[in-house]
This record gives sequence, structure tokens and C-alpha cells, in this order.
Amino acid sequence: MTNPPNPPVDTSAPQSPRRRSWLGAGVAGAAAVAGAGFAWWRLGPGTAGPGVEEALWQRSFVTPEGAPLALADWRGQPLIVNFWATWCPPCVRELPLLSEFAGRKAAHGIQVVGLAVDKQPAVQKFLQRQPLAFPVGMAENGSQLTRELGNANGGLPFTVLLGRDGRLQQRKIGELSAQDLAQWAKS
Repeated sequence: MTNPPNPPVDTSAPQSPRRRSWLGAGVAGAAAVAGAGFAWWRLGPGTAGPGVEEALWQRSFVTPEGAPLALADWRGQPLIVNFWATWCPPCVRELPLLSEFAGRKAAHGIQVVGLAVDKQPAVQKFLQRQPLAFPVGMAENGSQLTRELGNANGGLPFTVLLGRDGRLQQRKIGELSAQDLAQWAKS
């Protein structure tokens, strides 16, 4: 018994399933790259609204212990303001770095202030376990303030640097690195 001959291959026929899957993967990859670019553009720091810097300097907060904390106390020197929360893993990871930086740079006139976008009892408990070398204020509704400073989606952590002139110099959405802080200290 002989096998029947293979039928001829029609090269004018529609694409093979394998070729269609490669084509689909290419289109999906291009869409993913475009989506990532759009997300970076959309989620990256925007621009601060007019007058927001002056309004920030006029803000006062309350420490977790209930004492007043006025940002104007540091006007005229570089001020790093870090928005964080106890429930935010990248925030918690960067706090020791910020604390060490604050301890080293305080003598050089650079101040760090943390604004906890969190509930007071959670922050008190956190600070008992992990004391920080910089003052912390409560900003339970700080998401709106971060948006005013150019953080369109209110993501955390969010950090800004205000210069000696009181103007916004740097912004970062996401976890700070030692390189970020070194660069900011130079500017």
C-alpha cells in the first residue's frame, strides 16, 4: 500500500497560522511599547500650578505627637519634602536612605521633612519602630497637595526639592536613590 502524494502547497493562500501568530505577537509588542510610553508620559511628573510653591511655604502640619510643623521655618534653605505612607512599600524602603541623608546634610543647610499621607496612629507606631532623623508632619489628605505639585495621579512616594529661593527645583514620583539625593544636594 502506498501513501497518497502530498497535496501541492498554495503560496497564494492566506497566511499560515504560525505566521499570523508572529504577526499578532509583533502587533501586541508594539502596542505594549506604545502603552508603556503613554503611561510614562501620563504618570511622570507634570507641572506645578501657579502659586503652589508660595502656598506650600504657608502650609502648617501637625506632627504625629500633635506639635505644629510649619514649612516656613525652613524658608531660605533647601528643603526636601517627601510624601510617604506606612502602607507604601517603596516609601518604607526609602525612609532609611532619607534619614541618613538628613543626618549628614542638616549641618550643610539642607533640611528634609516627611509628610505622612496616612493615619496618625499608624505613623506613631511606625516611628516607634523606625525613628527618623527628620521631622514628620501629618498630611492625611496629602494626595491633593501632591497633585498641585505636579504629581497628576497622587502616587507615592513623591518627593520635591525646594531651593533657597523657595522655588520648586526637582520632583520625583517613586522611590529615591542615593544618586537622586546626591544630584539634588549639588543643585
